[in-house]
Order: sequence, then C-alpha cells, then structure tokens
Amino acid sequence: MFNPKTERIGKIAELHKKTIEQIESLFVGRTNLYIDYANVRPWADKLEWHIDLKRLKQFLDSFDNIKSVNFYHGTLRGDTESEEMADSIKKLGFSLKTKDVKIMRQFIDYTSIKPNSPALLGKFIRKCLLLKYDLETVEYLNRKFKELNDKGQMYIEDRKCNFDVEIGRDMLLDFERSNADTFVLWSGDSDFSDPIYQLLKDKKKVVLFATAGKVSKELSKLSEEGLFIFDIQKIKDFICWKKEISSL
Repeated sequence: MFNPKTERIGKIAELHKKTIEQIESLFVGRTNLYIDYANVRPWADKLEWHIDLKRLKQFLDSFDNIKSVNFYHGTLRGDTESEEMADSIKKLGFSLKTKDVKIMRQFIDYTSIKPNSPALLGKFIRKCLLLKYDLETVEYLNRKFKELNDKGQMYIEDRKCNFDVEIGRDMLLDFERSNADTFVLWSGDSDFSDPIYQLLKDKKKVVLFATAGKVSKELSKLSEEGLFIFDIQKIKDFICWKKEISSL
C-alpha cells in the first residue's frame, strides 16, 4: 500500500497514479531492495537528471511493504567527502553495506617502448579495438604517454570497489531465510544474471529498476523467464533533485 511520506510526494502521486499503481502491483508481499549505487549513479549522465537520496528514501518509505533498502557503496578512507557521504546514507535510514575503495596504480612508463609499439596501450585498450588503430594513431597515443612521463607522471590511479558478490549473496540469503517475497534490484550489470535466474527459477518475483540503454543483454533476456524491468524515468519527479521536478 502506498502512503505518501510527504505532502510533495502526495501531490506528485496524484499526477502519476498509473505509475504508483504499477509499482504497487510489482511490490508483492514483503519486498527487499538492493541498490548498487556505483551502477546507479552514472545513470545521471544518460538521464540528464540526478537522484536525490533523501527524496528516494522518502519515496520508498511510502510503500509500507518494503522491509529493507540495502544500499551498496564504497568508502574512500581518509577522504572527508566520501566518509561524510557514508554517514549521510546511514542517517537517511538506508541499510548501508560498504567497504574500502581500492586504489590501484597503473604504470605508464614509456621509457622502453618503441614509438610504433602498442605494448603500453594494450594495458588500457582492448585488443579488438587496438587492432583497428593505424600506425599514426598508435604513435600519437604513445607520444601522450611520453609527455606525461616528461612531466614526472609515471603512473595513474584507478579506483575499484565492486559489490556484485555481496549483492548476489544477500539476495540469495534473503531467499534462503524467507526474508522476502519480492526482490528489487537497482542495477543493470550482467553479473547479476545468475542470482536473478536462480530466484526466478525458485518462483520468486524479481524486479529490475534501471534505465533504457543501461541494462545488459543477459538481464534483458531474463524478461523471458519472468524478470520485470521497470524504467526509473517513470519515477523521476519523485526522486530527482527538487529543481528538476517537471510535473509541479
């Protein structure tokens, strides 16, 4: 049952009755959510609007059969902004699952590389694409490596924090412990195809919240098995930044 948590949500709901009715029909029984934020946050570039986490939590809290909202997001230790965000997520009432962001150094030492060699580029560009580059392109990109080295930069830093294993595990544990009837995943990553397929095979209802063009073909194919893919653009006005609301 949908019970608006704020007056604003109530007003927006009046303008989007069909969307609310559809979500109510999807959130059957005890419903657990799993938000892969590293996958969700980049959607803003595609959507050209932003998710407001406070408004998102208020919207989800308006559905009284949602039992848990699990939020997966890495924390960069020692980084004030990252640590404050983790605190903010917890204060909003999300069940935050976090771990340290790994910082990996990728060395870009051009010293022993020939100008026309793709050896160093091969560390960053997939071979199928690298083979399409002509000699001039390879030499140009190698010059860029040399320019960075001349400025004293011998490596770049890459950040990594993946929660695919944790999310898949939590979904299956909730199933084994009979903690949920409906499983709602916010992601479009193909790595979730196995746990989702298992849940569908076990006759559980699974809903994917995603956006057009951001769902892997492996997950899209599972719609044939019963996976329902819900386009989050339908709930934009409920969860976007206030200045981006279009229906009021």
